[in-house]
Amino acid sequence: MHPNALLELCAELVDSLLLFDKPADALVSDFFRAHKALGQRERHTVAETAYAVLRKRAVLQHLAQSGRGPMSRRLAILAWEGSEAFLRAAIVDEEQQWLKQVAKVDRNRLPEKLRHNLPDWMVEPLKQRLGDEEFWRLADAVNSSAPLDLRVNLLKAKREDVQAALKDKGFASAPTPFSPWGLRLEGKPALQKLDVFTSGQVEVQDEGSQLLALLTEAKRGEMVVDFCAGAGGKTLALGAAMRNTGRLYAFDVSGHRLDRLKPRLARSGLSNVYPVQISSERDERVKRLAGKIDRVLVDAPCSGLGTLRRNPDLKWRQSPQSIRELQDKQFAILTSAARLLKPGGRLVYATCSLLDAENEWVAQAFTEAQADFTLMPAQDVLTHAQVDADQAAQLTDNGYLRLWPHRHQSDGFFAAVWERKK
Repeated sequence: MHPNALLELCAELVDSLLLFDKPADALVSDFFRAHKALGQRERHTVAETAYAVLRKRAVLQHLAQSGRGPMSRRLAILAWEGSEAFLRAAIVDEEQQWLKQVAKVDRNRLPEKLRHNLPDWMVEPLKQRLGDEEFWRLADAVNSSAPLDLRVNLLKAKREDVQAALKDKGFASAPTPFSPWGLRLEGKPALQKLDVFTSGQVEVQDEGSQLLALLTEAKRGEMVVDFCAGAGGKTLALGAAMRNTGRLYAFDVSGHRLDRLKPRLARSGLSNVYPVQISSERDERVKRLAGKIDRVLVDAPCSGLGTLRRNPDLKWRQSPQSIRELQDKQFAILTSAARLLKPGGRLVYATCSLLDAENEWVAQAFTEAQADFTLMPAQDVLTHAQVDADQAAQLTDNGYLRLWPHRHQSDGFFAAVWERKK
């Protein structure tokens, strides 16, 4: 493809993403379905350039003001993630001179909001939580891209064997530092056609998400519910931990999301999983299981701000009002899910958010409202689940699991664990 044509495609995708009327990953998928002739390298350049615009939208829009031509083209030039020689071949002399002038700008001297590239409403609570110095470390982390984490399906393979198989195919990986099930690869390698993937030996899953399954500690023969299962990443981890025994319900209000679980379930080899579409947290099928379940994982609907390395559009699509609405929904779902537990049963509440408002505040409100549930120290739970004691201490804060991209190189996750009194 001619360099200028590829740059124009980047600009076209940027234009559609900046409308913020649909999740970025869905828009990118739609875009590539409409441009099937693009090769793997071209797709990588287009996608990574578009995501770079989303990550650094504030500063790039500021710098782009000095240029000429369509704004989306200027943004694509500034955020270009492909070959520099290819970019030089795509732009005219005037654009090359402008790009040289922009390169001379000292970004460290720009106003704070142009350096952290986060909306103002997010900055204040994060600075209060972390302090100024650590906030900037977090900002750097969430404005970079994430590695690829895999969870090894221990029903089918050992981690060291999968690592060796990946190496044989030219993919270097390393064990995840905290999860005993994970492998980490840099970049975004295409693994979908490899035998380790098609045979169900691995699933793509961030290390933080794997740790939520560890906290749940689902056992052989138990009755377990993944209350907000989505596409089932944690469901599959729970099913493997149960060694394909017992009964594992995957509840979700979205049949479309549960449909995405089906091919993954087929690859996994699990036969103890029962996907169930529910109308709401008050569905009759939920009520019929009240008091019968050993463990419930509630990975609640949330802002997703812990996944900004993968989903940078979320910081521009969320708002203080949406966070307040999510809080109410999170508390309602958690309260309803808690009714499923039998005495002595375990409840895990989790989000992939960075904000106390969706995490500690919701957990504290539940603890105060539910006298028959006792908060369990997450550090002790992780240690019991065979996580090294020193590592478990690194992963927890004030009794909760608290993962940060800049501290743990995972997505941002929170989890609270309770036991229903006997």
